[in-house]
Amino acid sequence: MTKYFPGPAATAAVTALALALTLTACSQEPTAGDPPGGTTGTTLSHIHGLGVRGDTLYVATHDGIHTPDAAGRPTLVGDRRDDFMGFTITASGTFLASGHPAPGSGGPADLGLVASTDSGRTWSERSLGGEVDFHSLDTASDATVYGYDSAGARLRVSPDGVTWEDRAALRALDIAVSPAAKDTVLATTETGVARSADGGRTFAPGKGEVLSYVSWGAPDALFGVDPSGVLFRGTDTGTGSGLRWARVSTVPGGAPQALTVVDARRLLVATQDGVYESRDGGRTFERRVAVASGKEGH
Repeated sequence: MTKYFPGPAATAAVTALALALTLTACSQEPTAGDPPGGTTGTTLSHIHGLGVRGDTLYVATHDGIHTPDAAGRPTLVGDRRDDFMGFTITASGTFLASGHPAPGSGGPADLGLVASTDSGRTWSERSLGGEVDFHSLDTASDATVYGYDSAGARLRVSPDGVTWEDRAALRALDIAVSPAAKDTVLATTETGVARSADGGRTFAPGKGEVLSYVSWGAPDALFGVDPSGVLFRGTDTGTGSGLRWARVSTVPGGAPQALTVVDARRLLVATQDGVYESRDGGRTFERRVAVASGKEGH
């Protein structure tokens, strides 16, 4: 693996996020690759989510969930090649996802919320099948599930992943829930990161840094990445919009496709040419998996 030492950050392009916020652009065309069933050698593109269990990396894509082998080659997990648009791994290790079924697999166009208790090898429907395509998913410390419904442009919240309550309507690309305060929710918007202190019922207007993706892996580990790949570390002041951002570095590989923060030192970012991991709080990165450039993330 090649180690990268990022140089000076480029200026964030606000218009790039506006393009990324075309939430209806999730297509369902077949993607070329290997036959299903744990095969290797697939070229990853259109990454929608990242997660880790222990030291194992999982990459949610337009063409199923993959994990790198010892040589860094992506291996399909299980045999489902669904377009997993939203993806998260809960504190208990359950995988939650949403999106669209693989072409020709039958069933409704929207997966709703699906869950896996065996690290993505098999999946079962939890709720909202045929009704919702969540483009972003996160969970609070009490296991409350937060999902951003892209078609309805609305945040939905569930105590158990089965029954749901509609909350704020807003146009967003990504959401993140505070690990320390279950009612504090962030959403990336065209005007900056919007903050809610009431479980997503209302949001303060987005302002400050215009970020594509945010992830809050631990109380002291809030990070965001802008449309050009500049990485920021955030501080929540707890009042009003309540956010301050400090530039850390520039992630290699161009525009971001996904961000997941594990803790204050470990984070993963998918860009146009790879999935990169940092073990020093985002100062330097190593490429874990190569990626074929996609036109956009979500």
